[in-house]
Amino acid sequence: MSSSVSSERETILQTLKEFCEAEIRPHVLEWDEKQQFPRAMFRRLGDLGFLGTIFPEEYGGAGLSTADYAAIVEEVASVDGAVALALAAHTSLGSSHIFLFGTEAQKRRYLPRLTSGEWLAAWGLTEAEAGSDSAGTKTTAMRDGDSWVLNGSKNFITNASVGNVAVLMAVTDRTRGRHGISAFLVELDNPGIRVGKKENKLGMRASDTCTLVMEDCRLPADALVGREGDGFVNSMKVLDGGRISIAALSVGIARGAFEAALAYSKQRKQFGKPICEFEAIQFYLAEMATDIDAARLLTQRAAAAKDSGAAVPRLSAQAKLFASEIAVKATDRALQIHGGYGFMKDYPVEKFYRDVKLCTIGEGTSEIQKLVIAKSLLADRE
Repeated sequence: MSSSVSSERETILQTLKEFCEAEIRPHVLEWDEKQQFPRAMFRRLGDLGFLGTIFPEEYGGAGLSTADYAAIVEEVASVDGAVALALAAHTSLGSSHIFLFGTEAQKRRYLPRLTSGEWLAAWGLTEAEAGSDSAGTKTTAMRDGDSWVLNGSKNFITNASVGNVAVLMAVTDRTRGRHGISAFLVELDNPGIRVGKKENKLGMRASDTCTLVMEDCRLPADALVGREGDGFVNSMKVLDGGRISIAALSVGIARGAFEAALAYSKQRKQFGKPICEFEAIQFYLAEMATDIDAARLLTQRAAAAKDSGAAVPRLSAQAKLFASEIAVKATDRALQIHGGYGFMKDYPVEKFYRDVKLCTIGEGTSEIQKLVIAKSLLADRE
């Protein structure tokens, strides 16, 4: 990385850090307890350019690298994982699918609204019977003259009730399996789509997560994103980038928990001295710091590879697998360092502990990441 790029990133992150401290941290507990999505705050993030980081300036974006974006997600997640999750879903999934596979007309219509924060994006692949087996999609899209008609539902959709447009997968040819799945742009004020169940979650509670239900949802012919039948294949490419953002999210949560534990260990006294002077605590802190640095390096390696145009399925899977698993471990250690106080909502590690588990599940479980990695390794031997 050149010094000029590093200096630019440092300036961007300092601006973001100041924003997070002023606009996010004071409200984290309130948003979490109320399950309140902070829509006004997201509009301010858009005004600062943080909702269009990786997209070209011609579409209202900031033209930053994936590596810069990963650092941005980490910074937000170190304060509030729920906000970072909504940011990542908006950018890496919904907006990215439009940018990567949409027509020029689709990009011109939607991206400026999304990068500015005027609109928020959602993305829907998961269904009740199509989680890890996402090729098992049941939602259908049937041609009807010059229109498409969608019927079905999508589960666990981030930004579902607060978003304005979603990219949704639907079966257009059941006989072709995963090659019969297509992607569609659905504006969420369409009378044929409605928000179903709002999920009551363990963590990430300020991030909006709902079911979307399509009942004779009529779309124009130009709502198709990419070629007919390419929706699933393109979704896997979108997820390659999405997994980098979840790795960065994991690093951020782990870092936030570590920083809280480090500060607490210097203040908390037992047996007449700060607990940071006890070897057991020092070992915990040393392991946490090392794991977090290693996870960040894996994440930045995957991001740099994506920026170079290289294929990144294995690198993004490795980054997400390692970062999410060490984040769970780091938040557990951070809570342990806090002792009984870590179990109380008065301290931030309680929320980090609840939030972090999603990182090993969302955008492909740890088990799915291992399958992706193994498949790549075995293919290299052929």
